[in-house]
Amino acid sequence: MLIGLGMLGFGLYQVLWTIGLTQISAGDSALIVAASPVLVALLAGAVGMDVLSPPKLAGALIAFAGVAVVITGGQGVSLGSSLLGDGLTLGAATLWAVYTVGGTRILRHVDPLQATTWTVIGGSLILVPLGLVDAAARGGGGFSPATVVAIVYSGAFAAGIANVLVFNAIRFVGPTRATAMQFLVPAGAVVLGAVFLAETVGLPQVLGGVVIVFGVWLTRRPAIVSATVRARLPLAR
Repeated sequence: MLIGLGMLGFGLYQVLWTIGLTQISAGDSALIVAASPVLVALLAGAVGMDVLSPPKLAGALIAFAGVAVVITGGQGVSLGSSLLGDGLTLGAATLWAVYTVGGTRILRHVDPLQATTWTVIGGSLILVPLGLVDAAARGGGGFSPATVVAIVYSGAFAAGIANVLVFNAIRFVGPTRATAMQFLVPAGAVVLGAVFLAETVGLPQVLGGVVIVFGVWLTRRPAIVSATVRARLPLAR
């Protein structure tokens, strides 16, 4: 089961996302992929893997709106310019949601490190043959030292270690709250870009970041209205 999930989450996801990215802008792609935590929340609630409480759903939707503000404030977004690209990217986001929710059930019986190992192997069964075919078509070129470092970083850190951390987080707080943290990625990228690349941070990025943080915070609350406020409401008496 883990190998099969890895084929979806690490294999076909990457294929659909990269092909979709050739058809649409980076802004379109980032915005659609950012819907993954919302899809996780809906799917986990539908199959009973997590309780889809009003705060979790509202927080996910609010954080997604913040992501939209950050992305559209920095680059052009023209959803619908390529229905094929949009469809492939949405399919990739859906596969990631299936991977996350499916992995949640298995994590009841398997250690996160073991789960990550087998899912990465599953993804490699899809990506390695395609990579070899592509490398052969290019005459084996393109493997500069920088490329090798990028591959090692992506595989060992962005995929391997990060996935172990995510799986551990899912065991503690559930798939909805754990994946909601992914909404912080665009905001964090803006901050890193400003620090290391001297990129300009505009008002949309600041406002979007505030909205994202508020949405993520909301997913951690047991109720939208606090117990103190509820106790003062007429209906609560």
